[in-house]
Amino acid sequence: MNDTPVKQQSTGAYYGQAVASFGIAIGAVAVGIYNLEASGWVRAFLGIAVLYLTTSAFTLAKVIRDRQEVTQIVSRVDQARMEKMMAEYDPFAPK
Repeated sequence: MNDTPVKQQSTGAYYGQAVASFGIAIGAVAVGIYNLEASGWVRAFLGIAVLYLTTSAFTLAKVIRDRQEVTQIVSRVDQARMEKMMAEYDPFAPK
C-alpha cells in the first residue's frame, strides 16, 4: 500500500498573501462605505451586503474544498486496492 503523505498544496507565502489580500479588500470596502455620501441606512445596507457576500464566499470555498477532498480520498482508496491486487497477482502461478 502507498504510505506517502498527502503533499501540501500551497506555501506559507501564498497563504500569507491570500490573508493580506483579503484584509486589504475588506478594509478598502469598509473605508469606502464609511466615506460614502449617503444616509446611514444605505451604508448599513451595504455593510450587511458585504458581510453576506463574504460569508457566502467562505461557504462556497469550503464546499468546493470538501468536494475535492472526497474525490482525492476515493481516488486513494481505489489506488490502494489496485496496488494490493497487483501485489497479489502472480502471472506464473498454475491455473
